[in-house]
Amino acid sequence: MTMSNVKRRFGILTGGGDCPGLNAVLRAAGKTLIGHGHELVGFEDGFQGIMLERYRPLTHQDLSGILTQGGTILGTSNRDNPFKWCHPTGLAAGQSQTDCSDKVCEMMDKLKLEALIIVGGDGSLSIADRLNREKNIPCIGVPKTIDNDLEATDVTFGFDTAVQTATECIDRLTSTAMSHHRAMVVELMGRYAGWLTLHAGVAGGADIILLPEFPYTLEHICQVIRERNEKGKRFSIVAVSEGAKPAGGEMTIQRMVATSHDPVRLGGIAPKLADLIETETGVEARSTVLGHIQRGGSPTSLDRLLGTGFGHLAGELAIAKKWGSMAAFRKGELASVAIADAVCRLKLVTEGNAYVKAARAVGTSFGID
Repeated sequence: MTMSNVKRRFGILTGGGDCPGLNAVLRAAGKTLIGHGHELVGFEDGFQGIMLERYRPLTHQDLSGILTQGGTILGTSNRDNPFKWCHPTGLAAGQSQTDCSDKVCEMMDKLKLEALIIVGGDGSLSIADRLNREKNIPCIGVPKTIDNDLEATDVTFGFDTAVQTATECIDRLTSTAMSHHRAMVVELMGRYAGWLTLHAGVAGGADIILLPEFPYTLEHICQVIRERNEKGKRFSIVAVSEGAKPAGGEMTIQRMVATSHDPVRLGGIAPKLADLIETETGVEARSTVLGHIQRGGSPTSLDRLLGTGFGHLAGELAIAKKWGSMAAFRKGELASVAIADAVCRLKLVTEGNAYVKAARAVGTSFGID
């Protein structure tokens, strides 16, 4: 029997926060592998499925009809890390985290898996890179995050749907802001990168866009709002990233989650900023925090395309034994890159970004002179 006819078995999981397009990846990766005569095992709830031995085979029937569904049929978790593991029941009791990464090796042997396909953002892919390097576990990565902050790929799936959702929300806030002559401050996700706020802010015509990369001053924000009122523009839209911060100040932290790979939970800057704007300008201000609504819903056509392309490429990379590789989209084409290159640092918005330049040209403020 030739190697091309040998049935091989692979594992797959979706880790980190959910987003539209995950099911498109599962569908494409699974059908690609099954189409080549191989098997795919899905782990439930991210790395928790490996640690707690929750898994199931994925068949054509499992993968049928899921392309348009948001979320993930396997479930996910953004807390579990085999290198810093604590059983879910021990979290509330404050049990310490321990390195239980050998459990992954054990499960690979038990299920006779040749490799893991890990679909996730910087946290999950950093774990994939570490498993590949330190435990010699063959891994293939697929970039997923609405934050779009992964290096080595021009875009991640889930981002386009989140931008579309956030833009629609800004559109609705604009109409009520115009009716009541208010300043509306809308808070978007994105953590330490401003891609989601930049794209949705530009698409929604926000008057002020505040990003983590560009520290703002309250004085400048208030000046812009006053000037708009003086010109008869009696409303203002402020799109603010959850990670934005004032010059010389700190990000607004909602809470800390010690068991997470990134314990900082940002949030709450919108109501804080709205109060300051109203106090300083006398203009009535309201805040809206979009929160997890940005993660939900059916994926856009672009995210369905990306998810399908990424999933298919991940399957092909697994078949070709391109361990340590990640599916990516670069310069208009699907490409294979090293997982390590994608998680070496965050991809951030710069002053030279084309949309930043375009926004400035049409009069959008970024909270600084």
